[in-house]
Amino acid sequence: MSSLVEVARAAGVAVSTASRVLNGSSHPISAATRARVIAAAERLGYSPSALARALVSRSTRLMGVLVSDIVNPYFSVIARGVDDVASRAGYVTMLSNVDRRTDIEINRMKTMRDYRAAGVIFAGSGYVDDPQAQELAASVRQAQEQGIQVVSLTMRDLDCPVITSDAQTAAYDITDHLISLGHRRIDFIEGPPGMVASKQRRDGFLACMRDAGLAEAAQCHPGGFDYEAGHAATMRIIPRPPLPDAILAANDEAAVGALNALRQAHIDVPGQVSVAGIDDLRVAQFVGLTTVSLPLYEMGAMAARHIIDNPTGTGSATTTMLSHRLIPRETTARR
Repeated sequence: MSSLVEVARAAGVAVSTASRVLNGSSHPISAATRARVIAAAERLGYSPSALARALVSRSTRLMGVLVSDIVNPYFSVIARGVDDVASRAGYVTMLSNVDRRTDIEINRMKTMRDYRAAGVIFAGSGYVDDPQAQELAASVRQAQEQGIQVVSLTMRDLDCPVITSDAQTAAYDITDHLISLGHRRIDFIEGPPGMVASKQRRDGFLACMRDAGLAEAAQCHPGGFDYEAGHAATMRIIPRPPLPDAILAANDEAAVGALNALRQAHIDVPGQVSVAGIDDLRVAQFVGLTTVSLPLYEMGAMAARHIIDNPTGTGSATTTMLSHRLIPRETTARR
């Protein structure tokens, strides 16, 4: 493939002139000169690099996706939704792990500004009382002023469009399903402490138990969003009789941990204890876990479309709430 120097020589112009024509610069160039450069480039098979175009346009076709835990399948589903839409439109997806740390999110936002990304998607939850919330919000504003579109997939203190699902109502609905099966003593394994997503799911569980007149039968246990947290929490529940009628975990990974802990203790599921989760990840399908399906793929896909449709970073900070659905499977049964 020919170089820019060869194109300039063939067109009889300076290299800087050829670069301006081929990279879309607004610098004034005569129509005749522009035509000669384009003809020479086509004849020699020259194509400007993505980086060169970015230096001129001050934007790349890059979408940054900030995830709380890169090994969590929850974020894999979201990332697939983003990338399927982004790649079809000629964009590249960059997945970045932030370990549920706001300081890393702030650092990644600076990186996205340096890379002149087209957009950044916050896929993970923030914290209820985050001392760095204002600093992160300022970093987002700086990115938006630079023309970068920012989208959040959870409710956060950021002035940007939100595309999400109602996790609190999802937790309420799965709890209501367990109650409808005759379960009264229901234990809830919480998500990571302090996170908005954890609070939303815990609040939904407690609200449903309260509305059903079962507030005193509701037990909450420290946990997390991973298998180990669900397993450990359940191992603490088992030695304290009586066993609950059902265990609801804040997500599917923790629910599978609870399920295996019960089975290792030779406790029949769902004969003695029903188990349920939230998200409907592939692992839930593999073990027949009753859960609530959240539209994770659709959230990622819609966020990518929003960035593509708003290339200048403009757009109001609207909230789009997608629906969830209950998925009853083999780990729950009527009491």
